[in-house]
Amino acid sequence: MATHIHVTIDEETQLIYPKKYKVFLLNDDYTSMDFVIDILMNIFHKSYEQAQDIMLEVHKNNQGLCGVYTCEIAETKIAQVRRKAKDNGFPLKATMEEE
Repeated sequence: MATHIHVTIDEETQLIYPKKYKVFLLNDDYTSMDFVIDILMNIFHKSYEQAQDIMLEVHKNNQGLCGVYTCEIAETKIAQVRRKAKDNGFPLKATMEEE
C-alpha cells in the first residue's frame, strides 16, 4: 500500500534572492583607454567589442556599467580594479550601487 505525503507551503513563504549591485567604472583624466579595456576584459570578462563600448560610455558619461553582481562579487571586482590600477600607476576607480 502506497503512502502519500502532502506538503503544503504557507502562502507567505517566498524565495529571497540576494540583493544585486551594479558595478561602474568612473572616468578620470589619467587612466588610458587601453588600460580600461584591459580591466573590462580581464576582470569583468567582456569581449573586446563590449569593453570598447563600456570604455566609451565611461569617457562620455563619466561612468560606465560593467555588470551586476551579488555584493561579495561586486566588492571583489572593485578591489581587483583598485589593485590593478594602483599597480599600474592609474587612479581608475570603480563603485557599486544597489540595483
